[in-house]
Amino acid sequence: MKIVKKNGYYYLKYSLRKDGRVTTKEKYLGKTMPKDFEKIKEEFIREKKRALYEKLEKIRNNFQKELERCPKTARQREKEEIAIAFTYNTNAIEGSTITMEETREIIVDKIAPNKPLIDIKETESHFRVFLEMLEKKEKLSKKLLLKWHKNIFWETKSDIAGGFRKFLVRAGPHVAPDWQKVEGLMKKFFEFSNQTKLNSVELAARAHYKFEKIHPFGDGNGRIGRLIMNYILWHNGYPMLIIEYKKRRSYYKALQRDEDGFVNYFLRRYLTVHKKRFA
Repeated sequence: MKIVKKNGYYYLKYSLRKDGRVTTKEKYLGKTMPKDFEKIKEEFIREKKRALYEKLEKIRNNFQKELERCPKTARQREKEEIAIAFTYNTNAIEGSTITMEETREIIVDKIAPNKPLIDIKETESHFRVFLEMLEKKEKLSKKLLLKWHKNIFWETKSDIAGGFRKFLVRAGPHVAPDWQKVEGLMKKFFEFSNQTKLNSVELAARAHYKFEKIHPFGDGNGRIGRLIMNYILWHNGYPMLIIEYKKRRSYYKALQRDEDGFVNYFLRRYLTVHKKRFA
């Protein structure tokens, strides 16, 4: 969204992608900037988001109808399939050598491939944590995140498992905040993430971005961050989103933008993945 001037008049302008095409909308402001510009801008943003939220609500409603039609046993199998796919992709993004096929063999067939033991252990433990995450809704909290982290990494990174970092870390070009600020930043993070004013899909995106910028753990932040976003989606009735390993570059690139830039990426990806549920 930006302010443009043409022929001596001001307009508020934004681009919108619909049915594969990019269209632009403008709001006339006048020859001079109005005093109530911020109010006009807020209304314009609400108008822009209205169509988006309608699509997201359709996705949620149709997803819930699908769950209602699905027998309990089939529903459990579907959760396990999602857990396998999510576990493979989230670990692969972080450098795991385990393939999708090997992930299934480890979890379903209990067959260990000829791969590093650390990758095998983290595959098993992440799968368990993911399924447990789906079963109980509670407020996001320090206790919950430390439990997830400990349960995933206690066999492979016992020196940092289940605790916030006490040293400096980097995430690509991003230098995370000083470790002494982590507790305070995470307190604000939980206050934000447990609020309900935002649409849950947008909340999941913003929570994920904020968490990754804090980077509270010595390692495993990406995996915990992607658990957080799907925890928010699932427990608010929305289908989850798997960030695919093969599309990791666009994901990394989006994380290097500002928060609104990442949210725009996330919403576009979410609508693309779940297009059939609102089309």
